[in-house]
Amino acid sequence: MRNTSLEYDNIIKTCRNLFENKLSDYGASWRILRLSSLTDQIFIKANRIRSIQESGVSLVDEGILSEFIGMINYGIIALIQIELSSEPVDKELTKERALELYDKYVAQTKSLMERKNHDYSEAWRQMRVSSITDLILMKILRLKQIEDNHGKTLVSEGVEANYADIVNYSVFASIKLTFDN
Repeated sequence: MRNTSLEYDNIIKTCRNLFENKLSDYGASWRILRLSSLTDQIFIKANRIRSIQESGVSLVDEGILSEFIGMINYGIIALIQIELSSEPVDKELTKERALELYDKYVAQTKSLMERKNHDYSEAWRQMRVSSITDLILMKILRLKQIEDNHGKTLVSEGVEANYADIVNYSVFASIKLTFDN
């Protein structure tokens, strides 16, 4: 029997290690990015995945899995940026605090995944990775519309929920690419 929680943790471990290593190399330079820039970074990665899925050709020596990992980290960064939005972007963010915030938002997104996964009976396991990619692209388009509306929605979830869903969909695709092959 598959253990989604354990597989989720294994994917996140890879993502967190990369996040921590980049913090060592670059510091929290991502603090300068606005949410719209993070949304666009996620879009670039999702669009590249779709392009590779459709053409079967990748001219850059990075596979689809690395792009899903990037979307996981950018999604977590976006959630951190929302929390820190009242702080000046040039205020120092220590590596320890950044990792603490990373872990906080991973725990929140994993908890959301567990609740939804229960209600939807792990339907994502029957999905194609290409369909997961399309759902991520749809979430990105929703984010862009919400951003264009200055964060205002009438009946829809806000930006936090969309970023959390992108993280979780990216984890699901990473699980399928890592453990199903």
